[in-house]
Amino acid sequence: MKASSTGGSGRVYGVALRAMVVFTLVVGVGYTLVVTGIGQLVLPAQARGSAVRTADGRVAGSALIGQSFTDASGNPLARYFQSRPSAAGKGYDATASGGSNLGPENPVLVKAITDRTAQVAAFDGVTEAQVPPDAVTASASGLDPDISPAYAEIQVNRVARARGLSPDEVRSLVAAHTQGRALGFLGEPTVNVVELNLALDRLAG
Repeated sequence: MKASSTGGSGRVYGVALRAMVVFTLVVGVGYTLVVTGIGQLVLPAQARGSAVRTADGRVAGSALIGQSFTDASGNPLARYFQSRPSAAGKGYDATASGGSNLGPENPVLVKAITDRTAQVAAFDGVTEAQVPPDAVTASASGLDPDISPAYAEIQVNRVARARGLSPDEVRSLVAAHTQGRALGFLGEPTVNVVELNLALDRLAG
């Protein structure tokens, strides 16, 4: 009886091992290759990370992840549209995605918003009342590449002056990179800052 029991257990283990190998190959390898292949054929840009490129073909980032447009000292560059603040690491760090986790009445957050509002107003030459909320608050992920059309609008004149362009030229680029509400009624219109700034660089030649 004992030998028979041992032999039966061995067969069970053997079947389990073979099943594990088969399912690993089918589900872990085969399924992954099929889905990846379909993605590359049907949606190649999305499957490769929605990469955006400079005029000379270099990858400049992803349309799905925001960037900071600042100098080496962290000061905002006047020739670029500025993204919203980021609480991800030191700013737009994809390895540290997250918000500030500070409540709306937290004195640290209140002071940060007050300071940012004054800085944005001075930088863009507008009143503090014209500064929209997304200009002074971070997104939940800290990686949001989009800003509101209102925030883009208050930056138009500053970018136009810095690049020697007319405000109308800059506004037309903003309009071209503005996405409407999903399905026509979900969410709010957004402007992709990464793609917009690349378009500005291409325009400059």
